[in-house]
Amino acid sequence: MADGHQFRRVLLKLSGEALMGEQPYGIDPNTARRIAGEIKSVRDAGTEVCVVVGGGNIFRGIQGMASGIDRASGDYMGMLATVINALAIQNALEAQEVDTRVLSAIPMSAICEPYVRRRAIRHMEKGRVVIFGAGTGNPFFTTDTAAALRAAEMNCDALLKGTQVNGVYSADPKLHPEATRYDKLSYMDVLRNDLKVMDASAITLSRDSGIPILVFSILEKGEFGRVLVGEGMSTIIGEEQAS
Repeated sequence: MADGHQFRRVLLKLSGEALMGEQPYGIDPNTARRIAGEIKSVRDAGTEVCVVVGGGNIFRGIQGMASGIDRASGDYMGMLATVINALAIQNALEAQEVDTRVLSAIPMSAICEPYVRRRAIRHMEKGRVVIFGAGTGNPFFTTDTAAALRAAEMNCDALLKGTQVNGVYSADPKLHPEATRYDKLSYMDVLRNDLKVMDASAITLSRDSGIPILVFSILEKGEFGRVLVGEGMSTIIGEEQAS
């Protein structure tokens, strides 16, 4: 790839919380602009980019259950929140003259396109950044699973998960400063040790598709691009290494 990028096409998974910046909830415009700038830099360097974003900065289905909301209804509400975030990222990208398309798993023809696999691939082939909204379109599935599913459907070379820490740890490093950070893990390591980086269905789907997962800090400015050229700090989740 141009500028040493080792991947032709990647999927970036963002949590909704990544868009909050220093705010307690919602979308921080400056944070959205910064993340959009990093996506633009990667796209300009020759890597096709698609994005899946969560909705936890607006609504989280699991937490809704604690308020008496039915799980399926709560999940649908969370999916709508992801579309709001997808439109915010689209706006930030287009402000930087990046051509984008939002494709939603739940049809909302007035504001975005319905998800059609071949159409999404064609958009990326034309150099557009494709943002997938509404998760898988089904309740009981997380946006991590949606990211693994879309990465497989788009024939991506890697799935990059932008988090609040610089990789995968044995425990939450914010609560356990003594936690161990991993440079490399196998899919089975994550499943066996119940590491809370992505849910089991997302890890299993990535394993079955042979798509490596790179976990890095989206809070670190410029780290998305650095990780793609092998210079940033990340944890790589992939196949078991032969001994």
